[in-house]
Amino acid sequence: MLEQYLPFMGLIVFGNIENLILSSQGVVAGVDPKVLGGLSIIVVVIWLILGTVLTDVAIQYANAINFIGGLAIFILGVQAVYGAVKNIRSKGSA
Repeated sequence: MLEQYLPFMGLIVFGNIENLILSSQGVVAGVDPKVLGGLSIIVVVIWLILGTVLTDVAIQYANAINFIGGLAIFILGVQAVYGAVKNIRSKGSA
C-alpha cells in the first residue's frame, strides 16, 4: 500500500518541514499558538484525507505535482528566510 505514495515522498517530507516553518512564522508574528496549532492539525488532516482518496487519480500526474509542489515549497522557504532576515535586521538597528 505504501508503494503508491513513493512518488510523492519528497513532497511529504519537505511539505512537513515547510509546515513547521510557516507555523514558526505565525508564532513570531504573535498568533495564538493554540489557534495556530489547531488550524495546522485541521489542514494536515484534510491533506491526509485528500491524499488518501485521490492518490490513484494523482499518480498519473506525479511528476507535475512534484515539480509544482517543490517549487511552491522552495518559494515559501525563500519568503520565510527573507522575512526572518528582514525582521532580524530591523530589530538590530532599533
